[in-house]
Amino acid sequence: MHPSLLITVLLWLSVAGLAFALLRRASYWRVGRAAAPGSASLANLFAIPRRYFVDLHHVVARDPYIARTHVATAGGAIAALALVFVNYGLAIYSPWLDKLILVAALAMLVGAVFVWRRRKAKDVPARLSKGPWNTLPWLLGAFALGLALYTVVPAGVMSGAFAVLCAALIGIGAFAMTVGAATGGPMKHAMAGLLHLAFHPRQERFAATPDSYTGSGTATPPTALRLADIEHKEYGVAKPVEFRWNQLLSFDACVQCGKCEAACPAFASGQPLNPKKLIQDLVVGMAGGTDAAYAGSPTPGIPVGRHRGEPNGSIVSGLIEAQTLWSCTTCRACVQECPMLIEHVDAIVDMRRNQTLVHGTVPGKGAEVLANLRETGTMGGYDKAARYDWSVDLNAPVARPGKAVDVLVVAGEGGFDMRYQRTLRALVKVLNKAGVDYAVLGEVETDTGDVARRLGDEATFRQLAKHLIGTLGTLSFRQIVTADPHVMHSLRNEYRALGLRVTVKHHTSYMAELAASGLIAPRAVEALRDKRTTYHDPCYLGRYNGETEAPRKLLKTIGIHVVEMERHGMRGRCCGGGGGAPLTDIPGKQRIPDIRIADARAVGAEVVAVGCPNCTAMLEGVVGPRPDVLDVAELVAASLE
Repeated sequence: MHPSLLITVLLWLSVAGLAFALLRRASYWRVGRAAAPGSASLANLFAIPRRYFVDLHHVVARDPYIARTHVATAGGAIAALALVFVNYGLAIYSPWLDKLILVAALAMLVGAVFVWRRRKAKDVPARLSKGPWNTLPWLLGAFALGLALYTVVPAGVMSGAFAVLCAALIGIGAFAMTVGAATGGPMKHAMAGLLHLAFHPRQERFAATPDSYTGSGTATPPTALRLADIEHKEYGVAKPVEFRWNQLLSFDACVQCGKCEAACPAFASGQPLNPKKLIQDLVVGMAGGTDAAYAGSPTPGIPVGRHRGEPNGSIVSGLIEAQTLWSCTTCRACVQECPMLIEHVDAIVDMRRNQTLVHGTVPGKGAEVLANLRETGTMGGYDKAARYDWSVDLNAPVARPGKAVDVLVVAGEGGFDMRYQRTLRALVKVLNKAGVDYAVLGEVETDTGDVARRLGDEATFRQLAKHLIGTLGTLSFRQIVTADPHVMHSLRNEYRALGLRVTVKHHTSYMAELAASGLIAPRAVEALRDKRTTYHDPCYLGRYNGETEAPRKLLKTIGIHVVEMERHGMRGRCCGGGGGAPLTDIPGKQRIPDIRIADARAVGAEVVAVGCPNCTAMLEGVVGPRPDVLDVAELVAASLE
């Protein structure tokens, strides 16, 4: 057999194998529910190149070594496969195209060597899955080496044995990339990943613009949860088949790099949650079988091999323990780090909804808080009239229908907490000093429903949201300012689906505007000038709303040089206070806020500046010597005295 014919036959066998792999994996995806409107358009296929080379690579590029490896391996493989198809699939047999194939194959081979070196290094990250993933560099290398050898030796002088050797090397890699992918091997992530980019459950992630975060435009925020259709009995997800089909596709896209695992605060604290293992368990449920073949870090406290599932089987207790779902703080650190852009938090909230709405099995104090929210509109069952008692002596005006104001201050649940009242008082003092035309919401304020929604109680969230939207509709104001990022996120982003369109600003952003416009003139605080100060980024301000710079600029105006912790900005570590986690209180080996305070100690911080009531409560709750925890508003107010 002529060498060119041999490669041509191998090519078409590979195409058949790829078609088999695609049909096999698609048979698992299509058991899911219909995709949300707009996310499954075939036109999205044309967006794959941009999303692959820009959106996905932007995440991969955070690790330069992996970025170069990814470009060489994936880029070389795509180019080589395309050129082989043109030259041999179309029977062109051009020696010039063979030279291009050689270049692409060599790039892929170099990338495979990089992958092998990474996995053989002494400091190889523990987060990487082993097993089949350790053989992947050899399989990819065999494919690239076979192509390179074949194109180096002219067909006219190539012996039959050499041609068979090249074909064998190419065939080994081709088998891994096709039939191996069909059976769940590592290379399924490449096929599923490309389709996942096209049919991503959150198409808004690829169309996000600045107004997505400010709330002033019409774009859908890329971090808002979708409304559950509870009117048509959509009560979350109990079985793998109840996920949308493009969510199942996204689970198959996981490359098991473990970056989500390394970023997860619950995993770091020893709670029973590993986001990588959770996604792999959902793959097991989608395809059927057990998790015995999983070769990565286990979920803390839960040995590998215990989970078994099937598409129509129950997720909780069969595939995933309930405690795993309730350990999540919804901080989106896993989503932020995922190079395949998988939405872990959406999946967790979907499963929580079923546990809450159908089974009523919220652990800890969660059930009591949800009952209080339904009955009183407050988490603690308080008298709503007491929410603004702290502001009486500050002459803070209360909003009234028919009286327009520039700024409406919404306190949130922090209004009932004595510690956070200091922050709110500091904010009002700054507003008074600046001469801002403002009013506080007063006794008509009810909870936004943020905690209810994170705990899976979509019905209570909807009840609270509609009530608060009605209240806001009776008032006239230009913008809302709040010191609580969770309140800000709900009003700015999550309420959009219910029809609310308002400008909502975090108090640090608004105070930064006041300073920039000259309405306040902060001065350096002598007591803080010589103290090392770090800033802790609240998850719902940074990752959820993209605001990381305003607090730092504001601190700089009062003479504070921020010493950054290792994890900061959009990659900041969670304090453990989000997602209702303090209420469900799943035990671990250590507390998440202890880990965060350890980050602050590592940079010698004497003061931790914060901008969220949850962060304040969690970080101040750390036992033993620790830095002072002060809200940015307290620091600014002190600079104006």
